[in-house]
Amino acid sequence: MFNKILIANRGEIALRIIRTAKEMGIKTVAVYSKADAESLHVRFADEAVCIGPAASAESYLKIANIIAAAEITNSDAIHPGYGFLAENANFSKICKENKIKFIGASPKMIKGMGDKAAAKETMKKAGVPTIPGSLGLIPNFKNCEALAEKIGYPIMLKATAGGGGKGMRLVWKAEDLEAAWNSAKTESKAAFGNDGMYMEKFIEDPRHIEIQIIGDQYGKAAHLSERDCSIQRRHQKLAEETPSPFMTKKLRTEMGEAAIKAAQAVKYEGVGTVEFLVDKHKNFYFMEMNTRIQVEHPVTEEVVDYDLIKEQIKVAAGIEISGKNYFPQLHAIECRINAEDPENDFRPCPGKITNFHAPGGHGVRIDTHVYTNYMIPPFYDSMIAKLITVAQTREEAIKKMDRALDEFIIEGVKTTIPFHQKLMKDENFKKGVYTTKFMDSFEI
Repeated sequence: MFNKILIANRGEIALRIIRTAKEMGIKTVAVYSKADAESLHVRFADEAVCIGPAASAESYLKIANIIAAAEITNSDAIHPGYGFLAENANFSKICKENKIKFIGASPKMIKGMGDKAAAKETMKKAGVPTIPGSLGLIPNFKNCEALAEKIGYPIMLKATAGGGGKGMRLVWKAEDLEAAWNSAKTESKAAFGNDGMYMEKFIEDPRHIEIQIIGDQYGKAAHLSERDCSIQRRHQKLAEETPSPFMTKKLRTEMGEAAIKAAQAVKYEGVGTVEFLVDKHKNFYFMEMNTRIQVEHPVTEEVVDYDLIKEQIKVAAGIEISGKNYFPQLHAIECRINAEDPENDFRPCPGKITNFHAPGGHGVRIDTHVYTNYMIPPFYDSMIAKLITVAQTREEAIKKMDRALDEFIIEGVKTTIPFHQKLMKDENFKKGVYTTKFMDSFEI
């Protein structure tokens, strides 16, 4: 087992990793930018190293500074969390070159799954259902036009290096194609330095359902069932739950088997997620594979009673998994609490928290790094807490979440708590009738 892990991240996920490492008897090193000097992950780690100024490009994304911090503290492993460098193949490669274990996927896996077009080809070969679309990258607009006709509108143009909704365009009819093609390429070039595009058939009224997977160094892979992440805005998830109210036993079995095929196709090592789009007829299609721990992992933890960070560390240390699949025993819901103003187009609201009271009680979990007088910096993601409730039934989990949100007091900044309160009272949500289009008609 590892002696010391450096956590190459910040906020709630850094604190979450520190907690598990401590329980495992592993020493921890926090890294922080100047803006995060007062963050809880800095306080609770065994050691802390400042790695640069506030801007993430000069701190949390600065590979040289993180490797230097690992070397001076004699860390034998690095946990990247999610976001920042978690899916950076170069970072995984540099860790390996410096004989530091990267707790995550290998450079080859990250690269293979990060290139969306290549990932789709890999999945096709493995027998995982994929959305009809281009074979690899589209060389020019003429090819794009011909392919759109063949697949049939609506179609989605996607940047191969994309993420966070950038470089994506939905096209409903032929006359809009050229403008969408040009603007997606321009946006992708500016955001990722790569304007490679591919195309997919647009699945109408889909649900976004993902399968949690784990793979070890010996070729074994297993799944821990699904999460429904359909409640999202601009491709950013707002709330997640497991089991999905849309799920059937048959569909779970089929999707679980497909996710294991996906993991074995790339000899996946670590904890990861295979994301699918599921249409109203319960046909499912591979969307992407996330080679990291996800924000929404707690809902899975709560229904299968496993610490996924612990399992991730064990697999990285070379411990073999049983290969057994796990199924939900309870119902869990997660609300992402962001420092954003839901009444003002979810505009980020950094600033000082003047009062903070976390909810409690049976079946309530809160993952956060903030406290009264904490200053939310403007430089990073606006998520400040994750509120998770778990109960015997979905109805009870919703009622519990409703109660916990009423108890959750954050003053000084605007948060998404009022939005989540409305969501829990929404009749369609309560019935489990929602798709990725839910937010288009939701009254905030």
